[in-house]
Amino acid sequence: MSAFFYLYGLIPTAEKNEKSFIPFKGIDKEHESYTISMGDITAIGSDVREEEYSEEVIKDKMNNDMEWLQEKAMHHHDVLAALQSQYTVIPMKFCTIYKSKNSMEQQIGASRKKINDSFLKVMGNEEWNLKIYYDGTKLKDHLRNSHLGIAAKKEEISKLPPGRQFFEKRKLDQHLDQEVEREINKRCEDIHNQLTQFSDYSTVKKNLSKEVTGKIYEMSWNSVYLIPLPQVEAFLEDIQEKKQSYEEFGLQMEASGPWPAYHFANLA
Repeated sequence: MSAFFYLYGLIPTAEKNEKSFIPFKGIDKEHESYTISMGDITAIGSDVREEEYSEEVIKDKMNNDMEWLQEKAMHHHDVLAALQSQYTVIPMKFCTIYKSKNSMEQQIGASRKKINDSFLKVMGNEEWNLKIYYDGTKLKDHLRNSHLGIAAKKEEISKLPPGRQFFEKRKLDQHLDQEVEREINKRCEDIHNQLTQFSDYSTVKKNLSKEVTGKIYEMSWNSVYLIPLPQVEAFLEDIQEKKQSYEEFGLQMEASGPWPAYHFANLA
C-alpha cells in the first residue's frame, strides 16, 4: 500500500533555512521525519503506512486502545514542544494525516494567506494556560463569617423557635451555595480580566471534570493566553501573587506552559 503523510506542523521556510532541521523518528517509530518546503511555508512530518494509519484504523484505536492513544498523543505533543523551541510553529491537531503529499500541498497553498497571518500572530509569543480550582467548603466558611447579609441572617435565625430555625437554616444554606457560586465566578472573571493586560489574545475554555483532571477540587476556570515573550515573566509573577492572596478564599491557581500555540494558530 502507498504511504500516507503525517503532518506535525508548519514553520516559516526562512526560519528553517536559518536553523537546520534535525530529523527524528516519526509517530510510527519507523520512518524518519523530514521537511517539505512550499515557498515561504515548510511542513514537518513523516511517512506512515496506510494500513496502520487509515481513518478506520485510527478511529478503532482511539475508541479501544487507550494505551496507544496516550502514547501517540504524547509523542505528537512532545514533537511540537521541541519544534516550538526552535521555530515559529503552527501546530496541527493530533493525527492530521494526508493520503498524499500533493493533497497536503494543495490545501496549504489554498490557505497560504491564513497561514502567514498565523505566523505573524504567534511569532515572538508563548501560549500559557491558567486553571483555577476551588475548595467550596473553605469559600463557604469565608462567606459565612464575612458576608454582612449572611451574618445578619444567622443572628436573626438564632432568635427564632427551634423548629423554625431548622427550616430557615436550610434556606440560608441554599442561599449560601448560590453566593459561593456567584463569588467564584466573579473572582475568576476578575483574575482573567487582570491577566489579559499581559496578553495579545486570550480565550476561555470549558471547565474539566474531576474525572479528567484527577484533582480533589472542582475546576472553576480554564483560560488560555498568547503572551509576548517580554511579558511572560511579569505574567507568571502576577499569577504567583494572586495565588497567595486568593488562597484564603479557597481558590487554587495553576499556570502551565509554554505550549505550542494550539488555540491561536491551528489550521484545521
